[in-house]
Amino acid sequence: MTQIDVDHILSTTRSVRKRLDLERPVPRSVIEECLALAQQAPTGGNKQSWSFLVVTDPAKRLALAEIYRKGWDQYITKGLVEPPAPPAQDPKARERQKRIGNSAKYLADNLERVPALVVPVIRHRIEGRDNVVMASQFGSVLPAVWSFMLAARARGLGTAWTSIHLFYEREAAQILGIPYDEVTQVALVPVAYTIGDDFKPGNRAAFETFVHWDEWGNHTPPEDGAAA
Repeated sequence: MTQIDVDHILSTTRSVRKRLDLERPVPRSVIEECLALAQQAPTGGNKQSWSFLVVTDPAKRLALAEIYRKGWDQYITKGLVEPPAPPAQDPKARERQKRIGNSAKYLADNLERVPALVVPVIRHRIEGRDNVVMASQFGSVLPAVWSFMLAARARGLGTAWTSIHLFYEREAAQILGIPYDEVTQVALVPVAYTIGDDFKPGNRAAFETFVHWDEWGNHTPPEDGAAA
Protein backbone atom coordinates (compact mmCIF):
# COMPACT_ATOMS: atom_id res chain seq x y z
CA MET A 1 0.00 0.00 0.00
CA THR A 2 1.36 3.40 -0.96
CA GLN A 3 1.39 6.50 1.22
CA ILE A 4 -1.40 7.89 -0.97
CA ASP A 5 -3.56 4.89 -0.10
CA VAL A 6 -2.79 5.22 3.61
CA ASP A 7 -3.40 8.97 3.62
CA HIS A 8 -6.69 8.46 1.78
CA ILE A 9 -7.92 5.97 4.36
CA LEU A 10 -6.82 8.18 7.25
CA SER A 11 -8.46 11.29 5.83
CA THR A 12 -11.72 9.70 4.69
CA THR A 13 -12.60 7.39 7.59
CA ARG A 14 -15.83 9.01 8.73
CA SER A 15 -18.47 8.25 11.34
CA VAL A 16 -20.96 6.39 9.14
CA ARG A 17 -24.59 6.12 10.23
CA LYS A 18 -27.14 6.85 7.49
CA ARG A 19 -24.93 5.26 4.86
CA LEU A 20 -24.59 1.92 6.61
CA ASP A 21 -25.98 -0.82 4.37
CA LEU A 22 -28.48 -2.49 6.69
CA GLU A 23 -29.38 -5.22 4.18
CA ARG A 24 -25.96 -6.60 3.25
CA PRO A 25 -24.46 -9.22 5.59
CA VAL A 26 -20.88 -8.82 6.77
CA PRO A 27 -18.91 -12.09 6.67
CA ARG A 28 -17.38 -13.15 9.96
CA SER A 29 -14.03 -13.60 8.22
CA VAL A 30 -13.92 -9.91 7.29
CA ILE A 31 -14.61 -8.83 10.87
CA GLU A 32 -11.94 -11.24 12.08
CA GLU A 33 -9.40 -9.70 9.68
CA CYS A 34 -10.11 -6.27 11.12
CA LEU A 35 -9.90 -7.56 14.69
CA ALA A 36 -6.58 -9.30 14.02
CA LEU A 37 -5.16 -5.96 12.84
CA ALA A 38 -6.65 -4.19 15.87
CA GLN A 39 -4.89 -6.68 18.14
CA GLN A 40 -1.55 -5.41 16.83
CA ALA A 41 -2.16 -1.90 18.19
CA PRO A 42 0.22 -0.68 20.92
CA THR A 43 -1.02 -0.99 24.47
CA GLY A 44 0.32 0.37 27.77
CA GLY A 45 2.96 -1.93 29.22
CA ASN A 46 2.03 -4.47 26.54
CA LYS A 47 -0.63 -5.69 28.97
CA GLN A 48 -3.20 -6.14 26.20
CA SER A 49 -5.93 -5.50 28.73
CA TRP A 50 -8.62 -5.01 26.08
CA SER A 51 -11.05 -7.40 24.46
CA PHE A 52 -13.63 -7.03 21.70
CA LEU A 53 -17.10 -8.53 21.91
CA VAL A 54 -18.81 -8.94 18.52
CA VAL A 55 -22.60 -9.06 18.61
CA THR A 56 -24.37 -10.53 15.59
CA ASP A 57 -27.25 -12.40 17.27
CA PRO A 58 -30.48 -10.60 16.23
CA ALA A 59 -32.09 -10.86 19.67
CA LYS A 60 -29.04 -9.40 21.40
CA ARG A 61 -28.73 -6.66 18.79
CA LEU A 62 -32.36 -5.73 19.43
CA ALA A 63 -31.84 -5.71 23.19
CA LEU A 64 -28.78 -3.49 22.83
CA ALA A 65 -30.69 -1.20 20.46
CA GLU A 66 -33.45 -0.77 23.02
CA ILE A 67 -30.86 0.16 25.65
CA TYR A 68 -29.23 2.50 23.16
CA ARG A 69 -32.54 4.25 22.53
CA LYS A 70 -33.04 4.73 26.27
CA GLY A 71 -29.55 6.23 26.36
CA TRP A 72 -30.45 8.42 23.39
CA ASP A 73 -33.38 9.81 25.35
CA GLN A 74 -30.98 10.58 28.21
CA TYR A 75 -28.57 12.20 25.80
CA ILE A 76 -31.26 14.43 24.34
CA THR A 77 -32.58 15.37 27.79
CA LYS A 78 -29.27 15.97 29.55
CA GLY A 79 -26.53 15.98 26.95
CA LEU A 80 -23.15 14.42 27.65
CA VAL A 81 -21.60 17.61 29.00
CA GLU A 82 -22.89 20.28 31.34
CA PRO A 83 -23.76 22.90 30.32
CA PRO A 84 -24.82 21.82 26.81
CA ALA A 85 -22.86 23.31 23.95
CA PRO A 86 -24.54 26.47 22.59
CA PRO A 87 -26.02 26.41 19.09
CA ALA A 88 -23.59 27.42 16.40
CA GLN A 89 -24.02 30.99 15.17
CA ASP A 90 -22.76 30.33 11.65
CA PRO A 91 -25.65 29.12 9.43
CA LYS A 92 -23.43 26.50 7.78
CA ALA A 93 -22.33 25.23 11.18
CA ARG A 94 -25.96 25.06 12.34
CA GLU A 95 -26.81 23.05 9.25
CA ARG A 96 -23.94 20.65 9.96
CA GLN A 97 -25.15 20.25 13.55
CA LYS A 98 -28.63 19.50 12.27
CA ARG A 99 -27.33 16.90 9.82
CA ILE A 100 -25.25 15.23 12.52
CA GLY A 101 -28.24 15.16 14.87
CA ASN A 102 -30.48 13.62 12.22
CA SER A 103 -27.82 11.05 11.40
CA ALA A 104 -27.36 10.10 15.05
CA LYS A 105 -31.13 9.77 15.50
CA TYR A 106 -31.29 7.53 12.42
CA LEU A 107 -28.69 5.22 13.95
CA ALA A 108 -30.58 5.08 17.24
CA ASP A 109 -33.79 4.20 15.38
CA ASN A 110 -32.15 1.45 13.32
CA LEU A 111 -29.34 0.07 15.45
CA GLU A 112 -30.75 -3.46 15.63
CA ARG A 113 -30.62 -3.64 11.82
CA VAL A 114 -26.84 -3.15 11.72
CA PRO A 115 -25.25 -6.53 10.90
CA ALA A 116 -22.61 -6.40 13.64
CA LEU A 117 -22.13 -4.39 16.82
CA VAL A 118 -18.64 -4.41 18.29
CA VAL A 119 -18.16 -3.62 21.98
CA PRO A 120 -14.54 -2.96 23.02
CA VAL A 121 -13.86 -3.45 26.72
CA ILE A 122 -10.99 -3.16 29.19
CA ARG A 123 -10.40 -5.21 32.29
CA HIS A 124 -11.25 -3.69 35.67
CA ARG A 125 -13.57 -0.84 36.56
CA ILE A 126 -11.89 2.53 36.10
CA GLU A 127 -14.43 5.15 37.17
CA GLY A 128 -13.23 7.33 40.03
CA ARG A 129 -9.56 6.47 39.41
CA ASP A 130 -6.80 9.05 39.10
CA ASN A 131 -6.65 10.80 35.76
CA VAL A 132 -3.29 9.22 34.93
CA VAL A 133 -4.80 5.75 35.41
CA MET A 134 -7.85 6.52 33.29
CA ALA A 135 -5.72 8.12 30.57
CA SER A 136 -3.48 5.05 30.53
CA GLN A 137 -6.43 2.66 30.31
CA PHE A 138 -8.24 4.54 27.53
CA GLY A 139 -4.91 5.18 25.81
CA SER A 140 -4.44 1.43 25.62
CA VAL A 141 -7.80 0.56 24.08
CA LEU A 142 -8.36 3.55 21.78
CA PRO A 143 -5.53 2.73 19.34
CA ALA A 144 -6.94 -0.78 18.95
CA VAL A 145 -10.44 0.50 18.24
CA TRP A 146 -9.14 3.06 15.74
CA SER A 147 -7.06 0.36 14.02
CA PHE A 148 -10.21 -1.73 13.77
CA MET A 149 -12.14 1.16 12.24
CA LEU A 150 -9.38 1.92 9.73
CA ALA A 151 -9.13 -1.74 8.77
CA ALA A 152 -12.89 -1.77 8.29
CA ARG A 153 -12.71 1.32 6.08
CA ALA A 154 -10.06 -0.36 3.91
CA ARG A 155 -12.49 -3.24 3.35
CA GLY A 156 -15.48 -1.13 2.39
CA LEU A 157 -17.06 -1.17 5.85
CA GLY A 158 -18.41 1.81 7.75
CA THR A 159 -18.19 2.33 11.50
CA ALA A 160 -18.94 4.94 14.13
CA TRP A 161 -17.69 5.36 17.68
CA THR A 162 -20.74 5.54 19.94
CA SER A 163 -21.03 5.53 23.72
CA ILE A 164 -24.69 6.32 24.38
CA HIS A 165 -25.48 2.77 25.57
CA LEU A 166 -23.11 3.41 28.49
CA PHE A 167 -25.88 5.34 30.22
CA TYR A 168 -27.13 1.80 30.88
CA GLU A 169 -23.85 -0.10 30.84
CA ARG A 170 -24.88 -2.50 33.58
CA GLU A 171 -27.96 -3.56 31.61
CA ALA A 172 -25.84 -4.08 28.50
CA ALA A 173 -23.42 -6.16 30.55
CA GLN A 174 -26.27 -8.43 31.65
CA ILE A 175 -27.40 -8.96 28.06
CA LEU A 176 -23.88 -9.78 26.90
CA GLY A 177 -22.77 -11.80 29.93
CA ILE A 178 -20.03 -9.28 30.76
CA PRO A 179 -18.97 -9.34 34.44
CA TYR A 180 -19.77 -5.70 35.18
CA ASP A 181 -17.67 -5.46 38.35
CA GLU A 182 -14.57 -6.68 36.49
CA VAL A 183 -14.87 -5.26 32.98
CA THR A 184 -15.50 -1.73 31.64
CA GLN A 185 -17.23 -1.20 28.30
CA VAL A 186 -15.84 1.80 26.44
CA ALA A 187 -17.90 2.01 23.25
CA LEU A 188 -20.33 0.37 20.87
CA VAL A 189 -19.22 0.35 17.23
CA PRO A 190 -21.79 -0.45 14.52
CA VAL A 191 -20.24 -2.26 11.55
CA ALA A 192 -21.73 -2.61 8.07
CA TYR A 193 -20.80 -2.20 4.45
CA THR A 194 -21.29 1.35 3.25
CA ILE A 195 -23.71 2.64 0.66
CA GLY A 196 -21.29 4.13 -1.85
CA ASP A 197 -17.63 4.89 -1.21
CA ASP A 198 -17.34 8.59 -2.06
CA PHE A 199 -16.18 9.71 1.39
CA LYS A 200 -14.12 12.87 1.58
CA PRO A 201 -12.00 14.66 4.19
CA GLY A 202 -14.17 16.30 6.85
CA ASN A 203 -14.65 19.98 7.49
CA ARG A 204 -12.17 20.96 10.20
CA ALA A 205 -10.93 24.11 11.92
CA ALA A 206 -8.08 26.00 10.33
CA PHE A 207 -4.86 24.01 10.74
CA GLU A 208 -2.97 26.94 12.26
CA THR A 209 -5.48 27.10 15.13
CA PHE A 210 -5.24 23.35 15.73
CA VAL A 211 -1.50 23.12 16.43
CA HIS A 212 0.41 24.80 19.25
CA TRP A 213 4.22 24.97 19.09
CA ASP A 214 6.33 24.74 22.27
CA GLU A 215 3.74 26.49 24.45
CA TRP A 216 -0.03 26.90 24.58
CA GLY A 217 -1.33 29.64 22.32
CA ASN A 218 1.77 29.80 20.12
CA HIS A 219 0.61 28.87 16.63
CA THR A 220 3.82 29.93 14.87
CA PRO A 221 6.00 26.96 13.97
CA PRO A 222 9.80 27.15 14.26
CA GLU A 223 11.75 27.41 11.04
CA ASP A 224 12.61 24.11 9.38
CA GLY A 225 15.82 22.73 10.79
CA ALA A 226 15.56 24.75 14.00
CA ALA A 227 15.04 21.68 16.17
CA ALA A 228 18.25 19.92 17.13
